[in-house]
Order: sequence, then C-alpha cells, then structure tokens
Amino acid sequence: MLSTSPHEDHWIQSPFGKLFVRRWQPDAAGEAADEAPIILLHDSLGCVELWRDFPGRLSAATGREVIAYDRLGFGRSDPHPGEWSVDFIRDEAERFFPLLLSSLGIQRFIAFGHSVGGAMAVNCAARYPAHCQALITESAQAFVEDRTLQGIRGAKDEFRKPGQLERLQRYHGDKARWVLEAWTETWLADAFAAWSLAENLAPIECPLLVIHGEQDEYGSLQHPERIAGLAKGRAETLILVGCHHVPHREMSERVIGAVSRFLQ
Repeated sequence: MLSTSPHEDHWIQSPFGKLFVRRWQPDAAGEAADEAPIILLHDSLGCVELWRDFPGRLSAATGREVIAYDRLGFGRSDPHPGEWSVDFIRDEAERFFPLLLSSLGIQRFIAFGHSVGGAMAVNCAARYPAHCQALITESAQAFVEDRTLQGIRGAKDEFRKPGQLERLQRYHGDKARWVLEAWTETWLADAFAAWSLAENLAPIECPLLVIHGEQDEYGSLQHPERIAGLAKGRAETLILVGCHHVPHREMSERVIGAVSRFLQ
C-alpha cells in the first residue's frame, strides 16, 4: 500500500454558489513540492469523497499538491445554479473551473479528469494552454457511442431498484436525484447525440497521458485513440488489460505509478 498525504478542506465563495475543495499537501521537503498542483475533475456521479484515498496516495507518490473539488450540484458544493445544458462539459471549463484557479491563486496546474471529468480536463487544457502543464485523462469519453449509452441505460435501470438512490444520497444529499438525471437524461437526449470532444477544440499543447480500461463498460478503445489524437506534441496511452471504468480504484497502484513516471 502506498503512503498518503494529509488533507485540508476549504470552501470557495463564488457568484454561483459555494464550492467544496479538498487539498492534499506532500512532504514540504520533497523536490516537487513547489511544482504545479494536480487538479482532479470527478465523473458524472462523483464528488471529492468518492475519490477516497486516491488523491492522498497520488500526492505522496508524486510529491505534488493534489486538489479535488465538488462541481456545483455535486457532493458538498451548493446546488447547480441552473442553465444546465448539453454544453455542460465546455461550461465547466469556461465558467466554473476559472473560479477555482482564481480563488486559490493557481497559475500553473496539471488537469486530471475521470470519465466526463476527463472531457472537462481536456477542455481546461485547451482553454488555458499557458497554464496547463500536463493533462491526464482516465476513462474519458470523446463522443457519444452506443456502448456508452447502453451502459447508462443499464445504470438508470439499476438506480430504479429499492435503496439504490440512497447510495447517491450519502454523498450528494438532497441533490442526488438531480445528479442522477443530469447524467442519464443529458447523455440519452437526442440533442446530445452529436456531441464530440474535438468539436471547436484547440489542439492540446501540453504533454498528454490517456488511461483507459480495456473492459470499460462506458467506452470502447476508440475513445483513448481519439483523445490521444488531440495532442499537438507528446501523447502517451495506457490501456489496462482486465480493467473497467474506474482504474484509479481497480488498479490504483498501476495508475499512480504511470502518472508519477509521466510527470517526471
């Protein structure tokens, strides 16, 4: 088991509502203590708490600060201010992510996103090329694939069973129903069917690491291939054999090791 770094919780006041943030600090004596922090962007049903011990272990392994936040509408952050649309991925990079950077005084960062958070991380890297030092995606989607929709329909059916919504309420409270529907109803909507990560996106100028599980139930290997193709320069792809949609939980040491090597 890898060691873990201690964390501190913070709240950010914004014009749209309060954002919950957790920061893991590495040993100050580490050589990389003053390097750009790694900012984690969570998946469609995720939040800070659902990263579990991964951020602390990642911080200890890389010697970098790791920052995770609950997007508005998720976890301990305030409800989403409305105007949720099929452009929510781009909106996160353009409207809400800058609030985190400015409030914490972050000039340089490494974007690390899981699932739809990976698509958001790509948008952040493309929008802030002078500030994003590296980009890491994990199980990210690049387009709307039948396999993705089948997985979402299956999850939607699963959440109709007794007690399943209560699982989300542990992490999102009375926002749980909104969280679930923001995921399922957006991805299954006809208006979202033509979405593509590459649409109107500038090339990724920073180094890129694309991580994907071979057996990801929400996306085939076409996704990491397309994401790697967005890079203007260095791009590495790690396909984890036997892994599904959550590599940082299923094969955490493999993921942490790969990220550590990539950032060196």
